[in-house]
Amino acid sequence: MLTVNCLSLFLWILLDEGLLTPLESLSPRSSAHTGSDNIIELSGDGVPKLQRVRRGWIWNQFFVLEEYMGSEPQYVGKLHSDLDTGDGSVMYTLLGQGAGSIFTIDEITGDIHAIKSLDREEKPYYVLRAQAVDTLTRRPVEPESEFIIKVQDINDNEPKFLDGPYVADVPEMSPAGSFVLQITATDADDPTYGNSARVVYSILQGQPYFSVDPKTGVIRTALSNMDREVKEEYQVIIQAKDMGGQMGGLAGTTTVNITLTDVNDNPPRFAKNIFHLKVPESTSVASPIGRIKANDADVGKNADIDYSIIPGDGLNVFGITSDKTTREGIINLKKPLDYENKKSYVFKVDAIDPHPDQRFQSMGPFKDTATVKITILDVDEPPIFSRPFYVMDVYEDINVGRVIGAVTAQDSDVSNSPVRYSIDESTDKERYFTINEVDGTIATNDVLDREDVSQYNISVLARKVSNADLVSKVPVTIQVLDVNEYAPEFSVPYETMMCENAKTGQIIMTISAEDKDMPTTTPQFHFRLSSEAATNPNFTIQDNGNNTAGILPKRNGYSRRQLELYFLPVVISDSDHPIQSSTNTLTIRVCGCDVDGTILSCNVEAIFLPVGLSTEALIAILLCIIILLVIVVLFVALRRQRKKEICMTSKEDIRDNVISYDDEGGGEEDTQAFDISTLRKPDLIEDVQLRRDVKPETQQPQRQTIIVQNNTDIRDFIDQRLQENDADPSAPPYDSLVTYAYEGNCSIAESLSSLESVTADTDQDYDYLTNWGPRFTKLADLYSQEKTNSRQNITE
Repeated sequence: MLTVNCLSLFLWILLDEGLLTPLESLSPRSSAHTGSDNIIELSGDGVPKLQRVRRGWIWNQFFVLEEYMGSEPQYVGKLHSDLDTGDGSVMYTLLGQGAGSIFTIDEITGDIHAIKSLDREEKPYYVLRAQAVDTLTRRPVEPESEFIIKVQDINDNEPKFLDGPYVADVPEMSPAGSFVLQITATDADDPTYGNSARVVYSILQGQPYFSVDPKTGVIRTALSNMDREVKEEYQVIIQAKDMGGQMGGLAGTTTVNITLTDVNDNPPRFAKNIFHLKVPESTSVASPIGRIKANDADVGKNADIDYSIIPGDGLNVFGITSDKTTREGIINLKKPLDYENKKSYVFKVDAIDPHPDQRFQSMGPFKDTATVKITILDVDEPPIFSRPFYVMDVYEDINVGRVIGAVTAQDSDVSNSPVRYSIDESTDKERYFTINEVDGTIATNDVLDREDVSQYNISVLARKVSNADLVSKVPVTIQVLDVNEYAPEFSVPYETMMCENAKTGQIIMTISAEDKDMPTTTPQFHFRLSSEAATNPNFTIQDNGNNTAGILPKRNGYSRRQLELYFLPVVISDSDHPIQSSTNTLTIRVCGCDVDGTILSCNVEAIFLPVGLSTEALIAILLCIIILLVIVVLFVALRRQRKKEICMTSKEDIRDNVISYDDEGGGEEDTQAFDISTLRKPDLIEDVQLRRDVKPETQQPQRQTIIVQNNTDIRDFIDQRLQENDADPSAPPYDSLVTYAYEGNCSIAESLSSLESVTADTDQDYDYLTNWGPRFTKLADLYSQEKTNSRQNITE
């Protein structure tokens, strides 16, 4: 604090002697006085008046030192009015920022003092108002005048790094001067006054690796080719000092942690030149058998390594892959190992950096090579069959115990132990086969039938005598072959047609054959004529060699009238063992043809062809006949259906219209109720008789009966009687129909009347009525009498 006070005193002396030019005022219209006495003179119009006082200038601005620690209040300046004559008639007042609390004024003399220590960083200046008033009346003698008290800065704040500590990184092997980071320190002092806020940077720790620019604070590398693998982390301490770095300035420090990032500047390196591995010969293919590793000092992606086997001894037997996690090379087996065949392998492996950096190629190749020696360990193995599978053929129905084949296995180990064979019982539960345990021959143990089972799949086991637990298995397929049991036959029953004008050598028919057996290959059939037909003068056969044969005439011209059908016996034989053959008969029909060979007549067609009808015309005629027959059948069926419906309606009418009378009829003796002869012989009725079953209310008019001709249908007669009853007022109601002596067509017993008979009465024989009992006695007498009369008339 003593230094601050001395500096303030020195500045005051310089200003008082006129050695320094006063600072420019804040306002162009006013000024303040600085000298032995700081006076602001107030003019009558209230505007500060410029006045020379002891070689100084009068301003409207005062200065006060910050952080003043003296025992007396710090003198700031003095107010003075032109109207003040020094007799105490004028009094001064002070208003504004800090008036009374920080700044005080002597009312009589106008002296201003600061009663508190001020901090420029908290408030750099204060704006106040001064006024001169009359001591007695307290009235202003001049208007208020505004002025400023500025806190003059001292170097009381050190630079600070607001963002520290800092973290930065730079790639390793970077050249000297590579940019790392820029840091900035802040000084709270006034940058416009002196050097209190002028900061200079320097490095306290981190040399000789890094440097810092003293003005800008930029940190750079000071050495080239710094290696991350040697040292990765650096801690650098930077200092910021004010007062331009001069002695007495205040300083602040910060820490910068700098990390060297990795670049791919290191090749992979094997820890040793030779790797020894031991692998049992029983190791399965694709299994891992060992690991080798090369080290790369880099990290991350730059540490990736690809492994490969150099072409040589183990290229086709072994393979290698890269483990991306552990960065090891995994050696795996590509082919089965055999100790007896090869006991060791030696090959080389390359470890290659897959992402080389071209900037460091001059350092050498980014790969390394090591030798791998693999020793095969002998393992007691099961016997090995000579084939991966066996296929055997056997004919059906062969004798039991017949050998059909053999399997062979041997011990590949040095001991060369004998082998024993057996059949897996789970694959031959019915025990159709047996095997010789010493030589491995397989024989039948039962009669085989191809039609029952055509193929057997069994498994044969082979065990070492020295170690029965070592077992190997091989599949054996036994195919049952078909024995030639069936003779070939025609594929279809053949019947061919041949023209009468057929010529010698002309193929009239091509035939083929089939066999019920199932040969393993395509069958070969042979065709020939039977021995008795070998000298046939009419036809011969030509074997085409492709399981077909052609039939050819041996002469020109055949007559249908002489012989219409020829039967040709053909012998067909196969080529299997034993050879089977059969005789099949081919029917050849002779037909009439035109000059072009088109068949005109054969069998039934000969009836129609002389008329001049072609085959198409005959087909059309047959279709028309069939259509007509269908129409007739449908018409008859519809008619019968319609009659059934009419009968049902008639029956319903009869049931629904029943007339009941209170009086009982006289039976067969009552001949007055209705004249039955009217129904039987309507043409013999001459006059109409009155009805006796209904009593007429009025005189019944005489009705004319229309005489019906003989052979008139009964329906017309009934219609006629209905019309008469409808016109008769004495007849029952029109909707009540009394039907007599007519049973209808649908009655099971049919009609008892002879009205439907289409023959004459004289042709009827009524003698059977006497056999019907007493109820029909009257009826029998009537018809027998009629028969007698008719005979008499005929005699006359």
